Amino acid sequence: MPVSPENLAIYIHWPFCLSKCPYCDFNSHVREQIDEAAFVGALVAELDHYRILSGPRTITSVFFGGGTPSLMAASTVDRLLRRIAHNWTLDKDVEITLEANPTSVESGKFKDFASAGINRLSLGIQALNDPDLKALGREHNLPEALAAIDLSRKYFARTSFDLIYARMGQSLVDWEAELRQALDMAADHLSLYQLTIERGTAFYQAHEKGRIILPTEDVSADMYDLTREICAAHGLPAYEVSNHAARGQESRHNLTYWTYGEYIGVGPGAHGRLNLDGAFHALTQHRSPEKWLAKVTSEGHGTDQNHRLTRADMAEEMIMMSLRLTEGLSLAGFEKRIGEGVDPFIDQGYMQRLFELGYMERDDHHLRATKDGMPLLNSLLGRLLAS
Repeated sequence: MPVSPENLAIYIHWPFCLSKCPYCDFNSHVREQIDEAAFVGALVAELDHYRILSGPRTITSVFFGGGTPSLMAASTVDRLLRRIAHNWTLDKDVEITLEANPTSVESGKFKDFASAGINRLSLGIQALNDPDLKALGREHNLPEALAAIDLSRKYFARTSFDLIYARMGQSLVDWEAELRQALDMAADHLSLYQLTIERGTAFYQAHEKGRIILPTEDVSADMYDLTREICAAHGLPAYEVSNHAARGQESRHNLTYWTYGEYIGVGPGAHGRLNLDGAFHALTQHRSPEKWLAKVTSEGHGTDQNHRLTRADMAEEMIMMSLRLTEGLSLAGFEKRIGEGVDPFIDQGYMQRLFELGYMERDDHHLRATKDGMPLLNSLLGRLLAS
């Protein structure tokens, strides 16, 4: 979807979970009690605040992320979507996604979520066997996961689910069998992530002590290659490093990020990118739910940082985000957005080396990572971007 100055996406962060998964480094929190009425009132206040900043715009996507937004009441989702429709114009094909866990309690809300306006569900399945679900700290079991996938297709026009591969003790044969099982159940989109050990998580501590052994780098690379091959053969080719979709069924919301569009982020820890008075701004809300709520109550918003981006900042972000896409960075789109071509922002000597190694390629229209370069992208970008 091309970036348009009239288009805007909205991300709503619900930071609460029933438990903290040991691999998760997202801004998620476990609380014994949550004043949902207070938090939804604060989210409405932030939506109103950003309506003043953004002016009248067309909303192309809304994404409820977390945390676990499926823990919210459907009436909360309904109230927030009504406020968005009141504040802005909804695109006729607006994509409205809710992340959900497949416990029986949460899947019991699917019908009500659909009635509230959710038209795309993203299910956090993560594994298709009970021992691995337990090892990953998930609250659901396999029968609940399978039932949730089936039920989601009944109520939502579009459904995606996540799996994590390169898990502890997982072989290439194990992953191929699980992936084929997933594809038999998949609708039009899958998100398939390699397990990474993030600093500050319970898994990081266990990994440092040798209690978690992951597949070798070579086996993980083979899993990545196999994933792309099998998904493409099944009609769900990769359109981003970890995301696979049938043609036309890519996540519209995430494409806003990866094509460097504008979006508003509300809720604790949410990020946004917004054009204000002719300059692009990076906005971040307070991470702590309690601090965020207190600030919204006193000031009408919970913004912690509002950073005006330089052209170099924007160029770096656009390169980093767009190279995640299989189609890569649009050279014409970059020049239109930044005001000059991409070459001054890239280490040309290192780029030539990546061309020679077969990790990057360039034609008249795009700069992109190759199939071999894509899984190395995070490490390549540090040197690729000219300082």
